[in-house]
Amino acid sequence: MPTFFRTAAALGLAGLLTTVAQGALAQDKTSIEWWYANGGRIEEAIQKMISDFNESQDQYEVVGVRKGNYEETFAAMIAAYRAGKHPAIIQATERSVLTMLHSNAIVPVNTLMEDNGIDMKKDDFLPSVAAYYVVDDKVNALPFNSSTGIMWYNADHFKAAGYDAPAETWDAFEEQLYALKDKGVTECAMVLNSDYVWSLIEAYSTINDQPFGTQANGRDGLDTEYVYNTTMVTKQAERLKKWVDDGIVQLSGQGASPSQLFNSGTCSTWSASTASHAGVEAEAQFDWSATMQPYEAGVEPKNSNLGGAALWVLKGKEDAEYEAAAAFLEYVAQPDTQAWWSATTGYIPVTHAAYDKLKTDGFFKEHPTREIALLQLTRGGEPSDNSWGMRFGNSNQWWAVIQEELQAAFTGQKTVQEALDSSVERGNKILRQYEQLNAGVN
Repeated sequence: MPTFFRTAAALGLAGLLTTVAQGALAQDKTSIEWWYANGGRIEEAIQKMISDFNESQDQYEVVGVRKGNYEETFAAMIAAYRAGKHPAIIQATERSVLTMLHSNAIVPVNTLMEDNGIDMKKDDFLPSVAAYYVVDDKVNALPFNSSTGIMWYNADHFKAAGYDAPAETWDAFEEQLYALKDKGVTECAMVLNSDYVWSLIEAYSTINDQPFGTQANGRDGLDTEYVYNTTMVTKQAERLKKWVDDGIVQLSGQGASPSQLFNSGTCSTWSASTASHAGVEAEAQFDWSATMQPYEAGVEPKNSNLGGAALWVLKGKEDAEYEAAAAFLEYVAQPDTQAWWSATTGYIPVTHAAYDKLKTDGFFKEHPTREIALLQLTRGGEPSDNSWGMRFGNSNQWWAVIQEELQAAFTGQKTVQEALDSSVERGNKILRQYEQLNAGVN
């Protein structure tokens, strides 16, 4: 007798029928995969969100799979798509927007929702968030783990130096940093995060309403060119170089990460994502706080730039799978889900409704630093052509270039202007390569 039948006989007919019935119920659920890139506490929150959605209904099942960091997840998605084994949903960073839009591999979230009778409009989202993912009034991806850089500070250090909080303008803030060191409060007035180009260069440009590139920072055409080497960004880069030379800024921690240097109380300030809340709240054993990024004196500050990632839906799936994807994205965008996600992780709620819910519930009164990112992202009214964000092709390649060039400036191998000029020249070659590759693509 074959093994299966011997097992069935041993279990008995009632047990077999129960097993078959359970299998049928499981098969009735439409299952889809979502590939994501976050680890640690954020991954725990993602898996909780998935579990809560799966338990909230009996039609669909989402399976979350971490494929490594953002770059690794993106590479895995491309390989899987070519082989026809890709997930229904992929998490991709804001720097991947143009690549995703030009890939011919996505189903716009806007279209997905309409096809499944779900109402989702661009006006549902905060303007500075929607600007990244909305083209021709279509919401192409669902903003997910969205963030912006804020200025964290050791309130004990500032009090010891005679200050209540970091100053609003860069010049006044600089005086405070030098005082922190000169008065012997700390040997590390600031630690540079690994993504300082995002929080202290790109954000500086948007907040001070400076063009980073032509064509509205790439929004209006692929023939854009970088121009930040001719704007106030040069002043900011010179400032950072001076701080490095004078020992105000620490570039690395001899094995300690920037977050460890701040959370341990070693460094007084740290420009980093609002999503750092989870780590700071868990690890910092001193009086800490955060505030908005400084701006130049005489400037009417605008909103800061967005970071993080969004959820994209890929082509090549069955109708039932798209129904499941639409149901899950609707769940993710609900005010209750967004409020929980923000409170748990430190990422911002991306919709007006979720922001209003957190305010109404009194969350920001109990956790005032959690609202700083939202206030900064909505500062100055509607985003301008300079402040709405960046949309440059092959942005990750440029990112590596400018980090390399600025490192050369910080170590004295080049002047700051030489480094910026070189990064623009190299960056514009990258833009031309992207333009040629995507010629004729809208």
